[in-house]
This record gives sequence, structure tokens and C-alpha cells, in this order.
Amino acid sequence: MSRRVSVSRGEARRISLAAQGFDRERPRSAPDVRHFRRVMAAIAVLQLDYVNVLMPAHFLMIWSRLGPYDRSRFERYLYDSGEHIEQWAHEASVVASSDWVLLAHRRRDFRPWKSSPLNKMPNRQAYLESVLQVVKEDGATTASQLPPIVGPKRKPGDWHRSVPRWALEHHFGTGKLAVRRRLKNFQREYDLPERIIDACHHSSTVQREDAERELLRKASASLGVATAHDLADYYRMTVRDVAPRIDELVEEGALLEVSVEGWSSPAYLESSCRSPHKISGASLLSPFDPLVWFRPRAKRLFDFDYRIEIYVPAAQRRWGYYVLPFRQGDSITARVDLKADRKESVLRVQSAHLEANAEQSITADSLAKELRELAAWLNLNRLEIKKANAFEKALAPLLYAQP
Repeated sequence: MSRRVSVSRGEARRISLAAQGFDRERPRSAPDVRHFRRVMAAIAVLQLDYVNVLMPAHFLMIWSRLGPYDRSRFERYLYDSGEHIEQWAHEASVVASSDWVLLAHRRRDFRPWKSSPLNKMPNRQAYLESVLQVVKEDGATTASQLPPIVGPKRKPGDWHRSVPRWALEHHFGTGKLAVRRRLKNFQREYDLPERIIDACHHSSTVQREDAERELLRKASASLGVATAHDLADYYRMTVRDVAPRIDELVEEGALLEVSVEGWSSPAYLESSCRSPHKISGASLLSPFDPLVWFRPRAKRLFDFDYRIEIYVPAAQRRWGYYVLPFRQGDSITARVDLKADRKESVLRVQSAHLEANAEQSITADSLAKELRELAAWLNLNRLEIKKANAFEKALAPLLYAQP
């Protein structure tokens, strides 16, 4: 397919939001498995992050699309339905069980982390085999259930993980083990993949080129319209590797090459994407939401310059420690730094900033509603805000308004 079409910037935003499921209203009744399945199909890659200053980021991704939901019910669906599996995809992620075969080349290419103490163990292979044998004989196992072992002396800055945990994660990286579930303390429980993954997925084989093409097809469905870099980033591939596969998808008609207003690079439109005339609703977004996780794309789509400042020294932070974008319709209109103070039962709004060209009163009213609902869902009794700028002063009285 050689013809080119043009897409306006506004249409690109709406296509991208619809691909991620934001063209649907949040359900009015309690979300159930049907809603969870629909959201997971749209996202395709649920990046895991357990920083708990507010809530683990992947749970916020579900909130963004569904509003209040039963988190325990969602976790049961995620790990007990057989429909999903943890894998290295974008980063550590939950993906469809059918993606197991598509990521086989990544497991084959796995190499131990340079900081792993296993690299310095003289009996490394024997130890790894012994850990695998424990799982084979005893069943699903956590790192804390394995016998402790003294590893090499750590250098400053090394990850503080036990040697058993390094061993289990090594086997996870190679595919000899898979994650059965997460415990309440977020620990992984590992088991043999053949005990977790349906045989039709576990025993399948796919050529690397076919796998890359299918991963790109899934990425394009979740992005709607995207550059080659956007598509490659979704499953952490390189543009050099996927460029031939993108050409093949264009040739077969799965992708249409387009130009997007204001984008310097060619883009690719997914053949069955939805292009709604309007996106409504509002939602806080996780820092690791696919809508914003690739910073160059967030800038192109929303003119939103986003950086996570968790690792930035406090004195050098511009926006705050754990800042969430706030979406209204097809625009990002504000960003807010949040902290769940569970001891005091307070949702603390550490800072709030209005984006350029956003209307203050409309944004404040919509954001206040979202924050009140979020606090209620987190079982936090009240909200508190620091009133340092004009937007925070406009937002403050609305946080305490009755719905």
C-alpha cells in the first residue's frame, strides 16, 4: 500500500486515546471480569511498578479506565484466569499468555545482570540447578522459602536482593520459571511454566521474524497511530530490527503510512483503529501508562513534557516526587504530585500545576472530582493540599465540596 494520507494532531490524539480504551465511559456499576478483559486487551502490556507512595502504578492504570474497582478481584483475574503471564515485555509486565511464544527469543537472549552476585559464585551453575530442583519437587516457591545463602560482598549501589531471589529471577529471565502469583507483600511466587501456561501456548514455536511482526501488530493496535520508534518501544525492540517488519505490515495492509501534523517522522496508522470525533471524560494517569510512558510520544501527542522525578534530588525537582498527568478529554491539562498517607488516612496533594492553555476553573473542578473519588477508593478519609500557586488555591476549596 503506497498511498499516503495526512492525520491532524487532534485526530492523532483521539485515535491514540481510543486505542487505549479512553473512548469508553467508565462503567456505572462495579467493574467485573468483562471490563478487566477489555482493558487488558487494549493495553496489551501492563507494566508492573510497586512504588507504593500512592499505589502500585499498574493498579492506577486500571483505575484510569474503569474508576473504582475491586483490586483483589482484578488480581485474581490477572493471576488465576490463565489468560495472562508475567514477562519481560516493555519492562517487567503482565501480558497475554499467548505472548509467551512471541517473547521466546527474548528469553533465549537473556543474560544475567552485571550486578548479579551469581556472576561471582564459583558454583553458580550447580546452585542454579539446585534452586530449579526445589521448585520441581516442592512446587511454587518464593525467595524467602529457599535456604539463605551468603553471596559475594556487595558494592555500594548494588540492588539489595538475596541470592535466592537473584537465582529465581535468573530462571524467570530464561523462561525456566514463571510467576504463578504475587503475594500480599508483592513477592513473586515462582513455578514451572508448564504448570501455569496452557499447553497450546507453552509448547508453541514461532520464528523470530514472525514473532516480531506479531508484537508490532499488537503494539500498533494499542497505539492507534505511531512512529517506528513508538512501535519499537512498546515491546522494547530496536528500530533497526523492526524496520523490515514494519515494511511487511504496510505491504500486507495491516499498517498505513501516514503523515501527522507537526510530526517530523512518518507514522503508521493501524488498519482497524477507531477515530472518534470526540473523547470525553477525565482521568489521572499512571507514570507508566502506555499513553505517556514514551516521553517523545507524549510530547508529540499532547505537547506534554514529562519526566518522573523520583530519582531527582528533592531540591532539584520541578514538579514533585510522584507526579501524575491529568487528562481531560483529548488533552493533558494538569499534573499533580500525590501521596497516600495511610497512617493519617490522608490523600496529600503535594503540588498541582496547570498546563499551558488549560482553563483553570474547568480543570480544577474536574481534577477535584477525580481526587475525591480516588481518596474514597483508597479508603482515605480526607484530602490536604499545599496552596502555593494560583491553581492550588483554586483547587483547594473544591477538594472538600460535597459531590
